[in-house]
Amino acid sequence: MTEKKDYYELLGVGRTASADEIKKAYRKMAMKYHPDKNPGDAAAEARFKEISEAYEVLSDANKRQQYDRYGHDGVKSAFGPGGFDFSRDFTHMSDLQDVLGSIFGDGGGIFDDFFGGGGRRRSRDGRQQGADLRFDLEIDFEEAVFGSEREITLPMTQECLKCNGSGVTPGSSKETCRQCGGRGAVVSGGGFFQVRQTCPSCGGSGSVITSPCVTCQGNGRIKTRKKLSLKIPQGVESGSRLRLAGKGENGYNGGSSGDLYVVLHVREHEIFQRRGDDLYCEVPVSFEVAAGGGEIEVPTIDGYAKLKLVPGTESGKVFRLKGKGVPNVEGYGRGDLHVRVVAEVPVRLNGRQRKALSDLAQVMENSNYPEMGNFKRKIENFFERKKAMGK
Repeated sequence: MTEKKDYYELLGVGRTASADEIKKAYRKMAMKYHPDKNPGDAAAEARFKEISEAYEVLSDANKRQQYDRYGHDGVKSAFGPGGFDFSRDFTHMSDLQDVLGSIFGDGGGIFDDFFGGGGRRRSRDGRQQGADLRFDLEIDFEEAVFGSEREITLPMTQECLKCNGSGVTPGSSKETCRQCGGRGAVVSGGGFFQVRQTCPSCGGSGSVITSPCVTCQGNGRIKTRKKLSLKIPQGVESGSRLRLAGKGENGYNGGSSGDLYVVLHVREHEIFQRRGDDLYCEVPVSFEVAAGGGEIEVPTIDGYAKLKLVPGTESGKVFRLKGKGVPNVEGYGRGDLHVRVVAEVPVRLNGRQRKALSDLAQVMENSNYPEMGNFKRKIENFFERKKAMGK
């Protein structure tokens, strides 16, 4: 049997760590190893269970005292047969939701599948909150920059109209669960240590369906497709997440609906590249304008802007147009536009044009091409050093 790891070492804290330090350490580790962030990684899931077990003990003053005095044997009885089990042992569930809130927005999604809850946690009266949903949406660059409105269609489940979500055949009703007597939970064990579990027969609702609805097969819900209007604010980028409160799956037994999270993916643009709120683009300029100087028009998201080039502008020179980038999604001004001018060498010259270039070459001097002169000197220095080595 594998030896259990020290709880303090699992969380990376000292034995004198305060409650806040333990909670902070657990938050960091939980965000790193949570299965939703490591899909399909069995090792990460196992590590998450280990650190959660450690947090359950160290966050409880009594359990921590027992652990400090007797080690793992001191808290073994607190977990009962089979050891630590989220579905029945985690007594700080609301605390865990708070700790993991930064991962899931409202901290509820963690209990859907990992803890065997089959969705959101049920309340004592059987109500269950609907699941949160994720929808990935591709948008154009223009939509991300200027904002837009889209209509999306997504599959989800909703209450069965035939039975109004009850799951029973119209005209009949649910019966009180015989195993739990309508309480929704069963208690096992005796004496000082007792374990309260959700009733396996009714799932915590306190009642069972003997005559299920033929439309929804007793689930009270049917699969459907729902259309929603979505407003995309200006300035969003790839990875931006829009939350539509209450637009996720409907709840069960009168429970509230979950939320819908729309994750945006912006398509690449043929002119502009984006880094944060700044934009970058390349603008080709004619050989004669780069050499002789002049005014050119460059594209911005607001329209054309004029840019003045001095004589002898090098190909590849970058100009910054302040405030011509993307509007910040939080409303903090706009980024800049960085324009890289690229001198284009003329092609398909006719006879007259070739003669003009030849005449130009005749009057050009070495001082007109300083970079060519620098390059030539570097080559000569290389050959001189090679000769001095006798090579």
